[in-house]
Amino acid sequence: MSRIHPYDVGLERNPANFVALSPLSFIERAAAVYPQRVAVIHGELRQTWAQTFERCRRLASALRQAGVGRGDTVAAMLPNVPAMFEAHFGVPATGAVLNTLNTRLDAEAIAFMLQHGEAKVLLTDREFAGVIEPALALLGEHRPLVIEVEDELAPAGKALGEIGYEAFLAGGDAAQAWTLPDDEWDAIALNYTSGTTGNPKGVVTHHRGAYLNAASNVIGWSLPQHPTYLWTLPMFHCNGWCFPWTMALVAGTSVCLRRVDPALIYTLIRAHRVTHLCGAPIVYSMLIHAPAALREGITHTVNGLIAGAAPPAAVIEGCEAAGINLTHVYGLTEVYGPAAVCAKQESWDALPLAERAMLNSRQGVPYPLQQAVAVLDPATMQPVPADGVTMGEIFFRGNVVMKGYLKNPDATAEAFAGGWFHTGDLAVLHPDGYVKIKDRSKDIIISGGENISSLEVEDTLHRHPAVMLAAVVAQPDAKWGEVPCAFIELKPGMQVSEAELIDFCRSHLARFKVPKRIVFSELPKTSTGKLQKFVLRGQAQSASAIE
Repeated sequence: MSRIHPYDVGLERNPANFVALSPLSFIERAAAVYPQRVAVIHGELRQTWAQTFERCRRLASALRQAGVGRGDTVAAMLPNVPAMFEAHFGVPATGAVLNTLNTRLDAEAIAFMLQHGEAKVLLTDREFAGVIEPALALLGEHRPLVIEVEDELAPAGKALGEIGYEAFLAGGDAAQAWTLPDDEWDAIALNYTSGTTGNPKGVVTHHRGAYLNAASNVIGWSLPQHPTYLWTLPMFHCNGWCFPWTMALVAGTSVCLRRVDPALIYTLIRAHRVTHLCGAPIVYSMLIHAPAALREGITHTVNGLIAGAAPPAAVIEGCEAAGINLTHVYGLTEVYGPAAVCAKQESWDALPLAERAMLNSRQGVPYPLQQAVAVLDPATMQPVPADGVTMGEIFFRGNVVMKGYLKNPDATAEAFAGGWFHTGDLAVLHPDGYVKIKDRSKDIIISGGENISSLEVEDTLHRHPAVMLAAVVAQPDAKWGEVPCAFIELKPGMQVSEAELIDFCRSHLARFKVPKRIVFSELPKTSTGKLQKFVLRGQAQSASAIE
């Protein structure tokens, strides 16, 4: 008979000693402690934390009046504007799930996401009317309530909403009680990721993970109180790496940015003394290659998180010259964005640039509140030697890992097989415990920080009547990091030009997914007819083939 321990008696969980972890608590505190500090800057707008919190309560109240509640989905097709920031608090405050849509996608992909996620409400911006209108047409009678977010800085476009965002908020109650979820395991967000097939998978994250990764951003990046953060990273991408919630935690100022433009970025850095920003390598590449005159008058250091492809020495060197201090992070949508960091060591500062760049380009160690990142043999699930040579797969484990894939139990079970989250990225473990990616077992191309499924592009190419076989791999690109390169084997007697195939792809794919180069040749195959992509990667000098 097992003994009853004294620590198990009379010490139960109760409302006084246990509260569900949720980043919704961060904005309540920011508004109470720093009500007059500026929370959001957008053009001429200056919005305090008290005002922002009131608007989030109004949004939650208005959504409830519209029938939105726990388990419902509210989608947002928005750039980095105040309404997108507010949605990260107002939507989950109803118990609903926020689905931020990739604004670079085509109408068919958006329609699939709205249908699959069963969006009850859609917040949209007139800039994306050309995509949203046909997407809504594809939904037919399953069209959600469309709310038009007005923005004076938006380009011309058709208004599609049944009601404007400001009018919708006006119908909400500013005194709406602010409640946390009953269960921190409740879903907070739905993000679609390309995966390895054409149909995207819906990654479901929870309040607990969002709370912890928002805090990890603070700890891992040594964020001070009241930073000024420039939104160079899309808020639709992994919920902006949890930074809407992070900014509430540190009562920082969010400077909104509709598009990445070096001239505008440097103007905002100078005007608002921006201290922090995030982005894919392309963002920093654009900044360091912009005319030096744009940087005049900026005398302070800007801290930057960089993810995606490992930053080359030229980017690190260029950022240093431009006054940007880079920190490399690694992660996936399934782990809320950054879940590993190349934690810098003081001893690295004295090293030559080439050595420092090599060390800083690694994927690194677990984020502070992520339990573990490991390189394991996927067949045995045992750790590989920390020799910097033996290849294994990167695995994550901890509280900053998704709940699973929406309506896809098989994919969820596969992703969590063996008690770890399988990333599909192949890497080595260095003697100092830092992880370094060497290849991708998934045929995913990371272009400008966005995932492109090679299979989706191949499927499109195979639809052309002249194409017999198509294989798409990553090709290095100075601007985007990686871009799709397609190898085509034509049907006997058929002809098609590179320009014709690229135009064909443009009519079926989002622009960033279109191959930038077409190579016509007989494709290399094994004796069983399987395409040898590693040969093509070598020919394309893809990022996974050169090291």
